[in-house]
Amino acid sequence: MKMLAKPVLCACLAAIMSPAPGFARPPRDHAQDSQAKRRNQAPGISVREIERRVIPQIAGAQYLGFDYDPASDVYTLKFLRKGSVIWVDVDGRTGNIVRRTGN
Repeated sequence: MKMLAKPVLCACLAAIMSPAPGFARPPRDHAQDSQAKRRNQAPGISVREIERRVIPQIAGAQYLGFDYDPASDVYTLKFLRKGSVIWVDVDGRTGNIVRRTGN
């Protein structure tokens, strides 16, 4: 019986001490998970549709173009009027104007 106990004890200790595959995984990046969820929730409005809605609201200004921030899904449309730059932030999911800065 003593001869059998030693190998069984060693096998049990080896099983307990070996790293489990679940512990070897790198930690998840929850920021990327939330961004992926936002992307998959609802398709956003195209930039052409956003331009069609917003450009007429900025009367007398020259449209310069847009920037896109994928982390927040916000389009920043840029305009020029009388030497001043106007920035209009638009929610890419709803098409609503979030913020407007400049004259």
